[in-house]
Amino acid sequence: EVVPYLKETFEYKNIHEIPKIEKIQINRGLGVNAQNNKVLQKSIDEIRQITGQQPVVTIATKSIAGFKVREEMPLGITTTLRREKMYTFLDRFINLTLPRIRDFQGLDPNKFDKNGNYNLGITDQLIFPEIDYEQVDQMLGLNITIVTSAKNSKEGLALLNKIGIPFSK
Repeated sequence: EVVPYLKETFEYKNIHEIPKIEKIQINRGLGVNAQNNKVLQKSIDEIRQITGQQPVVTIATKSIAGFKVREEMPLGITTTLRREKMYTFLDRFINLTLPRIRDFQGLDPNKFDKNGNYNLGITDQLIFPEIDYEQVDQMLGLNITIVTSAKNSKEGLALLNKIGIPFSK
């Protein structure tokens, strides 16, 4: 139902022009907290529970004295979801996670970049049903990027809207 709607709305001549979701990138920057091995391990476990996939620890490529960062110091964690896991995560995110956000009015439709990718930041990890309230020591947010093959933000908005992501008016 999404493909015919997009083909009709944007008048694509070839079905390969129709935008689709390519991947979902989930990041959590820990900064100085990443040196604490317990906080790092807890974050890895949380992202693993949320996504069902082992995250990669991102490390600093060079030292920056102003930020007290040294080379090869862990800074955060990231994971990329594709294909089946991506659609499973998106389904759980739309139907289970978003309704649990307090005072949820819909996602901001202005968070698209010029290439039609959508970025959203989540301030607290407790909205995910997989995370147990007793296991959380501190509130840590995460960034979710939905990468699409859309050429601009209008096409990306139409694609994600038709998939079922609730956007505010």
